[in-house]
Amino acid sequence: MEGRYVSQKISKVRWRPVSGSSLQSPECFATGSWDSEQNKVCLWVTGEMENTKPDQLFLDDPKPVCAIDHNGDVMDLQFLDQERIITASSTGSVTVFRHHLNSEQTLSVLQRWERAHYHSHGSAPCTSLVCDGPEIITVGEDGRINHFQADRKEPVRTIDNADSSSLNAVTFLRTTELLTVNSIGQLKIWDFRQPGNKPSQIYSLTGERVPLHCVDRHPNQQHIVGTGGQDGTLCIWDVRQGSIPISLLDAHSAEMWEVHFHPSNPDHVFTCSEDGSLWHWNASVITPDLPSFLQQGRRNFSLNSTVPHAEMNQSVSSAWLTMDAAKGRVDIDNLLSAYVLSVNSLDVVGEHLVCGTDAEAIYMTSNLEL
Repeated sequence: MEGRYVSQKISKVRWRPVSGSSLQSPECFATGSWDSEQNKVCLWVTGEMENTKPDQLFLDDPKPVCAIDHNGDVMDLQFLDQERIITASSTGSVTVFRHHLNSEQTLSVLQRWERAHYHSHGSAPCTSLVCDGPEIITVGEDGRINHFQADRKEPVRTIDNADSSSLNAVTFLRTTELLTVNSIGQLKIWDFRQPGNKPSQIYSLTGERVPLHCVDRHPNQQHIVGTGGQDGTLCIWDVRQGSIPISLLDAHSAEMWEVHFHPSNPDHVFTCSEDGSLWHWNASVITPDLPSFLQQGRRNFSLNSTVPHAEMNQSVSSAWLTMDAAKGRVDIDNLLSAYVLSVNSLDVVGEHLVCGTDAEAIYMTSNLEL
């Protein structure tokens, strides 16, 4: 992977949505920083240059397009559409920025909810957000869930006491259903069609209450969910059955900060960690356990199934849930093998991956093997 020094610790990085054909390569991404006297949201463009090898493209050095100051650490960052970016702040605020696609290429503040998250004695960090069209959902260390719309100043709905512990990440399960993970190892489903402040389902890790930091949903099979947390373990859940993960994969040696199913090849999962690793998991080549002398240096990890085989749904086509997966191994590749500082965020589209680090650097590749 190629790296570029950017002079700020990068807490979040996201590709801008590609318009038109899904085969089009992403050309722009946004970053947010943390732990600086003045944090920033920046937009970058990438040029593609042909390599000497046929049918291969490498991303050219990304070039900054524009930047804007950000109050507090950028805790999360998402594109609402091609022109608007939403950020979550450690100050508890949520901000919508607009990218002006004019000759000057500038960013401006379009909307801000100052105290979206707070404690009685002061502000509380907004830890995560997710958006779908004009709908914006935010969660925070105050255990609060907010439902905003991009063009409305007042929240559509707020669940003040959604959780007694910190909510660390949120994503959509379906249009009206949310998934959250918290600091005591629980995954909860919230149905926004229902009144009240109680989740419709609660799932939890058995044993110690290990904080969960991140969650992502399988793009095609919405009942399959991946989470990661303080112990670095990758957990695969089937929210249709049981209240515990289907599989636990021993992964990173420190906190896992993000997990992402590949949007078009979801047998591939990407995770990043405080331990400086960026892992590409490939479940499409799950193989039976082999004697060590046959492994030939291939790095792989056993899947530890937590659910009896008789309970597993045989109709499920995902490699993450099949019986063979419970007996086999998943190939992994560390894309930053010589790295030491935290990899805080990643995003992937097609063969293109970008990640942000505490070494004040961005790393990219356009040659993922899928």
